[in-house]
Amino acid sequence: MAVGPGLTGQLLPIDGVEIGVAQAGIKRPGRNDLVVFKLSESSRSAGVFTTNAFCAAPVHVAKAHLQAQAPRLWLVNTGNANAGTGARGMTDAQASCTELAHLASLPSESVLPFSTGVIGEYLPMDRLLAGLPAALENLQSDNWQAAASGIMTTDTRPKGLSHQLELAGGHTVSITGIAKGSGMIKPNMATMLSFVATDAKIAPALLDSLLRQATEASFNRITVDSDTSTNDACMLVATGESQADEIDSALHPSYQPFLEALTRVMRGLAHEIVRDGEGATKFVEIAVEQAGSTEEALAVAYTIAHSPLVKTALTASDANWGRILAAVGRSGLKELDVSQIDIWLDEVQIVAQGERAADYTEAAGSQVMQQEELSIRVLLGRGEVADRVWTTDLSYEYIRINAEYRT
Repeated sequence: MAVGPGLTGQLLPIDGVEIGVAQAGIKRPGRNDLVVFKLSESSRSAGVFTTNAFCAAPVHVAKAHLQAQAPRLWLVNTGNANAGTGARGMTDAQASCTELAHLASLPSESVLPFSTGVIGEYLPMDRLLAGLPAALENLQSDNWQAAASGIMTTDTRPKGLSHQLELAGGHTVSITGIAKGSGMIKPNMATMLSFVATDAKIAPALLDSLLRQATEASFNRITVDSDTSTNDACMLVATGESQADEIDSALHPSYQPFLEALTRVMRGLAHEIVRDGEGATKFVEIAVEQAGSTEEALAVAYTIAHSPLVKTALTASDANWGRILAAVGRSGLKELDVSQIDIWLDEVQIVAQGERAADYTEAAGSQVMQQEELSIRVLLGRGEVADRVWTTDLSYEYIRINAEYRT
């Protein structure tokens, strides 16, 4: 079950990136569950990782290796998160890097590991390591679609998007990204896993800033169930293989167009995660305007997005607007003047100056709530700041998926 048709279109190869996909049988046989990205020597990588204190062993190793050396290989496994696995988990994550590096004749620190799947179980290292040669033998520049499928867990469809733009000087660069995520989604840095590549030349000092800005406007504005994963990671690699001039400062004429294109790709992936949220039947934008700060706007937006009463009303297509009003009131804003608040469902005003809008009708509200895609817009009357998040409803199917996840 997912909302909308999903992302369509060709995933463009990125010069300097090859991808290999293999079946290691990590959780079950017969599906691609091992993905290797091989990056050119000229590549530079940046990453953002989960803020969950119980972050997985591969997160610890990936962060350390990213600081030590320019990555040449990304290793991704599904079916097992290698989280909550203590010292053995760290040993297994490091051993995965060591073996892949050995096969590729590279230093161990040049490999970044990523895992996703069940928490609290040890990696089946015999099967994982046995699958590495096949993944390397499968390396191809046009394997993005296979990789998008290979990193899935409870996702119902792959998530990938490409974009091309012309930079200053007339040269074209490409951006391609894939992501996985469906549940345990309320990232404080990125989504569960996302890998984005470009052939643009970008100064190393700028790469991290570009990634964090794009992440903040995309993956850091989505939530399915308010749970932050132990394994979240979002990686950006710039191979520098294009003919375009290097983007070497925020004042470069290509900087802003590139940032906007990168954000467009990452926001598209983030939206697709919400649309494919576990059991989702609705895609909902929650926009908060006239806030006194970004923190205020997000506090209100996330309180609405995380309210089980609002989310179940969305599932039922029930225009129970009192639940939205109550969520705004308990969002923690100091000295909130409720008489200044207006609330809209799409173009239907449901609350005016803190009470039911005079011309609101249940029929009009119900018509909006029956849509697969809708917006909830809240005007606070406190300032000029606006922000938004994207979320889903909470359906019977979400409960079934997570009740049966390990079985």
